[in-house]
Amino acid sequence: MSDAVLSSIHGDVALIQINRPPVNAIDRAVRAGLKQAFERLRADAEVGAIVVAGSGKTFVAGADIKEFESGIEEPSYHELFRLVEDMPVPVIAAVHGVALGAGTELALACHYRIATPNASFGLPELSLGLIPGAGGTQRLPRVIPFAAAADMILSGRPLQATQARALGLVDAIIVGDPIDAARRYGEELIASGKGVRKTRERPIVEVEGFDDTLAVIRVQASKTMPKLPAASKLIDALAAAVEKPFDEGLRVESEISGRLQSSDESRALRHLFFAEREVAKIAGLPASVLPRRIEQIGIVGAGTMGSGIAMAFANADIPVAILDSSEDALARARVTVRKNYERSVARGSLTAEQLEKRLQLIKLDFRPEALSEADLVIEAVFENLDVKKDVFAKLDKIAKRGAILATNTSTLDINVIAEQTNRPQDVIGLHFFSPANVMRLLEIVQAKATNDDVIVTALNVAKRIRKIGVVAQVCRGFIGNRMMEPYAREAEHCVLEGATPQEVDAALEEFGMAMGILAVFDMAGVDIGHLTRVAHPIGFQKDPTFYRPSALLTEQGWLGQKSGRGYYRYDGGKRVVDDEVVALLHAEGRRMGVPQRKPSAEEIRERCLFALVNEGARVLEERIASRSGDIDVVYTSGYGFPRYRGGPMFWADTVGLKRIYDTINKFRRDLDPRYWEPASLLEKLAMSGGSFTHWQSDPIIKQ
Repeated sequence: MSDAVLSSIHGDVALIQINRPPVNAIDRAVRAGLKQAFERLRADAEVGAIVVAGSGKTFVAGADIKEFESGIEEPSYHELFRLVEDMPVPVIAAVHGVALGAGTELALACHYRIATPNASFGLPELSLGLIPGAGGTQRLPRVIPFAAAADMILSGRPLQATQARALGLVDAIIVGDPIDAARRYGEELIASGKGVRKTRERPIVEVEGFDDTLAVIRVQASKTMPKLPAASKLIDALAAAVEKPFDEGLRVESEISGRLQSSDESRALRHLFFAEREVAKIAGLPASVLPRRIEQIGIVGAGTMGSGIAMAFANADIPVAILDSSEDALARARVTVRKNYERSVARGSLTAEQLEKRLQLIKLDFRPEALSEADLVIEAVFENLDVKKDVFAKLDKIAKRGAILATNTSTLDINVIAEQTNRPQDVIGLHFFSPANVMRLLEIVQAKATNDDVIVTALNVAKRIRKIGVVAQVCRGFIGNRMMEPYAREAEHCVLEGATPQEVDAALEEFGMAMGILAVFDMAGVDIGHLTRVAHPIGFQKDPTFYRPSALLTEQGWLGQKSGRGYYRYDGGKRVVDDEVVALLHAEGRRMGVPQRKPSAEEIRERCLFALVNEGARVLEERIASRSGDIDVVYTSGYGFPRYRGGPMFWADTVGLKRIYDTINKFRRDLDPRYWEPASLLEKLAMSGGSFTHWQSDPIIKQ
């Protein structure tokens, strides 16, 4: 028998253990081992019950996702689970840790399910653009109420053991060693004469009002997941569980699952699944490098960003000291943090006791010595190089030896900031995204002198506070903001040509962006980007049209949501078209001699998105990002790029790099050629029929 599956017999109870730690994913070897074990036990008349369990810390954390790319080899999940269900003696799933995806589907194929108090069950396939394809949509509604089954699969939220027990998914909560408890449970089944209980032969649970329930579910899915075909197909599979016999419903599920596996949306989501796990793997960083001990955090700056960063650490039970020279700023921060936590309590995601505990972890102080014991100090002051240089010169004198000094800058040269200290090896960029206590992305920026253990520590810290850390090298704007510059530039120029802000944003939102870029500027403050460009001029300064709309709105004092109008007017917080702003921006375009036209939605999307991709190619050429997947993680985690498109570089591969290259050359002829020079990497890949993903993994192409 394969080492992937272990089998033993204890009295009249057999034990089958999946042995693929740490997650016990069901791959081909596991399926083959399970099939062999069950077939052997089926012929053993001495066996009265069978326990299926996982080795190590968990039951089964899912399927081997790589098989969705290569194809699932025999034995199939359906063959295996039918074999389990058809065993002549009771089969008991003993679940500890997690049962996710194929793990829950395996448990459903068993006749009984028992679980430890900390166990959980989940079917998160929709997050990969898939549906449970091994009987999950057909068996689950036969075990728990139909509405609960639909919610569990559509939401992807796991059920804790106690919830699963209340719904009927779990037959018993066990204490102590799960395998010992499962053996005893098997012996009790044998003694009581309880036989097999095939899930597929059970009726749908609480199917009354099915039509109404299904209608509500479809409406909700169309609102919350309008661009994800798998959601509506999942509902079709669930409906088949009610409307058709089990085997026919299973065929519907299998057909849908097969089609979705090859869809662009599922390929994109699977790409991100792996990309998010690759970002922590840094080439050339020895595995022997260990992180520094981080137990106390210091933050300089009590503004919105500093407060949000403090909450991110307090949420992970890490003490934080916020330093600010303004007592008013400290008082505002105290109020802001409490209000944010109170909203969480009102939503039910936090208890009152947890609120008080987290508030106690955050200390606010105006005395510099409050940072003297911090293991990591994060500067979160105004985006001004001179101010940040001054802060780091002072931190060098205050912070203890061995402390890591981090800047939250989003654009500035961290090498220059590090030079203000006598320990540049301890300086790193930690670019949080607002609101810092919510956004998943953390850009980790490696300066030229940054020690390896500082990078490892930053990646470890990101994991502790439940963020995705992506390592970037130093350049203006790093990965995300550098690529955003040409994207937003084209959006603003389209307005000068005659498009309205609403038309620009609608074109981008139709593509799937969480918010159009001009609405983003209004939300962040139109003046923020403008003042940064004034303080730190970048290329094409001889072009007076460069970001002129934002400059003009700032001159007018129309700064976005905070002033009640910007690219839009805000009435009661609602975004509405501002005809006066539109007229002003179009008049400015005419005054500056910009040819007046009305770019189509398709042109707007191509200009913005192809400019984004082209700059991404330069980021890869210059090794600012290690992998195209890193860029995709940055944009889907921090910039609202639709996950179902896989990120800008993966999406570019699906569009075709030759098409993007040809269109950029067309824009170079028809528009301002200064902005439309194809990146050399884009040109090379387009001419060779390559892709960013291929380039990422092919060292020959990367030469």
